[in-house]
Amino acid sequence: MVVPLLSLRVKSLGASPTVAGIVGSSYGILQLFSSTLVGCWSDMTGRRTSLLVCILFSALGYLILGASTNVFLFALARVPVGIFKHTLSISRALLSDLVSEKERPLVIGQFNTASSVGFILGPMVGGYLTELDDGFYLTCFICFLVFLLNAGLVWLFPWSDIKVNSTKTGLPLGKNRALWRKTDYEGQEGSPTPGSAARGKTAGPPWTEVMSTLRVMRSLLFSDMWDIFLVHLLMAVAVMLYYSNFVLALEERFGVSPKTTGYLISYSNALGALAGFALGPIMRLYEHNSHRILLHSNTLTLLLLLLYSTARTMAAVVLSSTLLCFSTVIGRTCVMDLQLTVGGARASGTLIGVGQSVTAVGRIVAPLLSGVAQEVSPCGPPSLGAALALVAIFIMSLNKPRSGGDGSDRLKSE
Repeated sequence: MVVPLLSLRVKSLGASPTVAGIVGSSYGILQLFSSTLVGCWSDMTGRRTSLLVCILFSALGYLILGASTNVFLFALARVPVGIFKHTLSISRALLSDLVSEKERPLVIGQFNTASSVGFILGPMVGGYLTELDDGFYLTCFICFLVFLLNAGLVWLFPWSDIKVNSTKTGLPLGKNRALWRKTDYEGQEGSPTPGSAARGKTAGPPWTEVMSTLRVMRSLLFSDMWDIFLVHLLMAVAVMLYYSNFVLALEERFGVSPKTTGYLISYSNALGALAGFALGPIMRLYEHNSHRILLHSNTLTLLLLLLYSTARTMAAVVLSSTLLCFSTVIGRTCVMDLQLTVGGARASGTLIGVGQSVTAVGRIVAPLLSGVAQEVSPCGPPSLGAALALVAIFIMSLNKPRSGGDGSDRLKSE
């Protein structure tokens, strides 16, 4: 509901495109430093506690955002959201704990489909509400209430009945464990997490866990996984550039109202949600080769970005927007599966947190690049995104697909 309206809101507060880009980058900076730490924290304290804290602080951030009356308050409202909005990452880590490696892409794809429902309904509702008096405040307040509802659902969920599976074999551990307890992973001899060995001996100070997490992050980023993270970064920035000024660009290029644009985003995301259901047949068609699927989906994303950038009619915009959601859903799922496969899905929260930190770098860079590109043309951001997608495809073409093993051993040694 809120994200598509941010560019319009900050413009209405009197910010120039460059200032809006700087404000938008503050969210990415916070995500950069918090993603890995929150992921490791969820490994240590359990998914329930971390989900509750992240949901409640995110709710607070959106409440402040709705009440913002100047650029300073707008930027301030992004602070709690930037630090604690990791609910999807923690949920994906939970799913990675519960399923086998072979099932993981399909299950995460289904999860992405479920979360896509929000992107179907959200822009449509937000586009309608923003045309009312105090529409942005009303939209943010409804978002705040939805977060509170989620917190209630997390609290009521029967966590003690869940069995945690080994990410390597997918076999039950033999005992029911409450995921929110600190002893979540003590029984997972085959699935240690950063700091788990230390907890098995003597509980160390918190900064020991933080330093362990930073060492794991450094070893991953400067390992032979660098190309996966770089492709992740380039494609994330490319897609963010496309969405960064989507509402504003359609208004300037074709005179489309935010309400109509909201319907368009909802329509395209509705079709993109079908990608989650199609992921199973696609994985079988490609013989579970995530690298090849990612290469082809990135190529499709490149072509669609070029089509949108050069579109002269709304029909071309509708076509590119529709198919982009499909290609990006497939791409997000496959790049996450590659990270967990090559790096070893033994500390899913930390690994996904590192991936989120990479995405956070994109959130820092994308608004700045978008602000500068918009000074040139409304088509500037998606055109730049197409160029970055081309670089990502080139990197993937030069590097052969790899299987897990070395990354797993590296995480175990950490």
